[in-house]
Amino acid sequence: MRQLDTALGLGAIRGPIGRIVKAAMYVLVVFIFAGPLVALLVSAFGRVTDPTKLSLLPHDLTLDNFRAAFGQGVLRYLANSLIVVGGGLLLQIAVSVSAAYALARKQFPGVRLVLLLILSTMMLPEEILAIPLSLVLADVPVIHVNLVGSLAGMIVPVGAWAFAILVMTEFMRDVPLELEEAARIDGAGDVRIFWSVILPVCRPALGVLGIFGFTMIWDQYILPLLVAQDSHQFTLALALRSLRADEQVGTGVLIASALLALLPSVVVFLALQRQFMRGLTSGAIKG
Repeated sequence: MRQLDTALGLGAIRGPIGRIVKAAMYVLVVFIFAGPLVALLVSAFGRVTDPTKLSLLPHDLTLDNFRAAFGQGVLRYLANSLIVVGGGLLLQIAVSVSAAYALARKQFPGVRLVLLLILSTMMLPEEILAIPLSLVLADVPVIHVNLVGSLAGMIVPVGAWAFAILVMTEFMRDVPLELEEAARIDGAGDVRIFWSVILPVCRPALGVLGIFGFTMIWDQYILPLLVAQDSHQFTLALALRSLRADEQVGTGVLIASALLALLPSVVVFLALQRQFMRGLTSGAIKG
């Protein structure tokens, strides 16, 4: 609380007036950040006729919006999104930790060039990659498999993410070399060192990757748009756009679907927030 007072410049205000000012500031901050979420929650369980007049106070509560949303196939779209984000996140973490271990703990010619090439991929917007990506997915090199029209086509492209590789690389570089040397003296090989020494130390970084990777994959819109060929392959993010364009779908149904799209991200953040905070502060503590 004292840190918050200092950040807001309220530490110097004393007495009853100071407490009133602080309480008013806290209420204002909570209203600004929590107000839209509360309005979304209340409207999802209410009867909304005008999307410009959302209420913060619950009244005339009903589950009709969710029943109508389920009737529109939202549960199927939600299941597709969970499959894509689950497979994509596992693949992304596996690729990131493997590449980071090689880049951070091994010495080979051209390591800086490899890091530069990985970093350069972050400078290309998704719109530029859309056409080349659609051509590659239609005929995957070497194995010549068409991934268009399948959930696998939405999972494979998100498996390698430059941000995740760079985060893991920088974190693994900070792992003390003495731990690796002690493991080698005990007879451990590269696989054992990677699995039993390096990865346990990198759990905070894995928490950071879990949250950012989940959000990145969950919010994908262009990739499902390129891959999906019919509505049965839609993810929830893509389905929300279709529901919005459908004049037969009411505002309350759209808000209920948006709430279902929001909940998984909130649950993942709450589940990984401790590792996330440790990952964000580990660099400052080590420094």
